[in-house]
Amino acid sequence: MNKGENTRLRIVKEAAGLLNQRGFEGLAYSDLMAATGLEKGGIYRHFPGKQNLAEEAFRYAWKTAVEQRQRGLESIGNSVEWLKAFVSNFVHIRPGVPGGCPLLNAAIDTDDGNPALRRHAERALRGWLSTLTRVVSRGQRRGEIHPAVEASRAARLLVATLEGALMISRLERKTAALAEAESHLHCFCESLRP
Repeated sequence: MNKGENTRLRIVKEAAGLLNQRGFEGLAYSDLMAATGLEKGGIYRHFPGKQNLAEEAFRYAWKTAVEQRQRGLESIGNSVEWLKAFVSNFVHIRPGVPGGCPLLNAAIDTDDGNPALRRHAERALRGWLSTLTRVVSRGQRRGEIHPAVEASRAARLLVATLEGALMISRLERKTAALAEAESHLHCFCESLRP
């Protein structure tokens, strides 16, 4: 990576944390300048506008979260065990950027105010649901998951339960809701077996 690419990545990493913690309106160039040591012109050289920067920062934050949550899953062959491990990773491994789950934060932040960033969040959600749907479908083809299970519904239930539990845990500042969700979803995953 050359110097310009390193600088751009440094800006994106810092912006990802700020965006994830403070939202689009809270993504201030003054904070980004302090975090990176760059002047405003140095940031503008890489990102001509705040919208471009926010979109790139969200993509980086989401990619980082996905990588963290899928850590160690490549060695798990059984689909039910993969789903259970994924749930545990979601509950116990931080997403790799300050501020919690980038998808939850972006969904709330962009609900009424930023259609472009909302589209990125929707794309991230569709990708996540697609991954989980594929795992369930693969499990059905292998005989690990009952053929009557509706793969897309199972995926949606997993995501909704995890994100809902995360929201409750953050509001309560306790991990009880996440622990309860993990236990419930492990039982749910076991119920998918034929």
